[in-house]
Amino acid sequence: MANNSTKARVRPSLAGCIVPRYNWLVILSSTSFPFIAIFALSFLLALILTPLAGWLGRRWGLVDRPGGRRAHRGEIPRTGGIALFGAFTITLLLAFLLFRRWLPASTDPNETTRLAGLLVGSTFAFIFGLVDDKHELSWRGQITVQLVCSAIAIVALIFIERVNNPFSANQIVFPDLIVWALTAFWFLGAMNTVNWLDGLDGLAAGVAAILSAVLVAHMLFRADPPQLSVAVLPLALLGATLGFLPFNFNPARIFMGSSGSYFLGFAVAALGIIGGARMATVLMVLGLPIIDVAWLIWRRRRRGLSAGQGGRDHLHFRLLDLGLGQRQIVLGYYAFCAAFGLLALSIGPRIYKLLALLTLGGIVLAVLWWAERQES
Repeated sequence: MANNSTKARVRPSLAGCIVPRYNWLVILSSTSFPFIAIFALSFLLALILTPLAGWLGRRWGLVDRPGGRRAHRGEIPRTGGIALFGAFTITLLLAFLLFRRWLPASTDPNETTRLAGLLVGSTFAFIFGLVDDKHELSWRGQITVQLVCSAIAIVALIFIERVNNPFSANQIVFPDLIVWALTAFWFLGAMNTVNWLDGLDGLAAGVAAILSAVLVAHMLFRADPPQLSVAVLPLALLGATLGFLPFNFNPARIFMGSSGSYFLGFAVAALGIIGGARMATVLMVLGLPIIDVAWLIWRRRRRGLSAGQGGRDHLHFRLLDLGLGQRQIVLGYYAFCAAFGLLALSIGPRIYKLLALLTLGGIVLAVLWWAERQES
């Protein structure tokens, strides 16, 4: 897996269109229809499916009532994941099964395998998210589900085998055991980050939409050659999240639940690898919630508490308790994630990306330290 003979196989991209980068305007003008159609279909499906998902949530009794971490009024269904997963999956199935001839061509021989892994893993994450919504799995059960999701991804060739060396033009290639462990850690990190981020109305869905938009832009305008066929994947996720947001933004009429957060976490983790190992881009967009999760785990363990228990010690809850409004906090998260997403798109040299990641980490840690001081 780690030798030069497999280099073409392990480049994690559904794209492979050998096209000069300087012709991207011509390329996009000739392939704009499938991009527009995929985004529009996913967006419209989410708009249609979200009210249906809310009706199902009430009928099945999968609702959140006021109290604890939730400060909403009345019973709100937590089945929005049905709409997110349904819009994304139906769009891709229709696109690749019925209308593939209209999609940008790809020369990647493993495209079908990775696409199948994305859909199977997303389905597994979604189904067990619904189980968690109904029966509230223990933290061990949640970790088991996430490990199975990462195993599905690895079997489908969605794994992290090499990364760019920020101090040279070379790549760092990992042995097999490191590949599997690093990939599992990546999926666990992404799924838990999105799950824990889903605490305020519209927060997780909006951040996922920003990440999807950044990945689309990276694949179309920064990749060389442009990853035209793979760009349809985050584009479908962008449409699904934006179609869901009008119902989920404060005051929310539906929550995504574990089915939605598990699905989104798996999808963004997989797309970060499938899109040519864009881990640095994903880390820059999700840097704030990722560091908050790491800080929270360290903080709880230092106090002798379980890292997997619920609580109001997430940064967004602490900001809420300090008197900021939900919309202020959510829009602030959006602005922060979008700013670093734009920075990721504009930075070229690898060492600058490393410096940007370190700067992001310093800013977030300063905010977390400030929030903790305000509580004391």
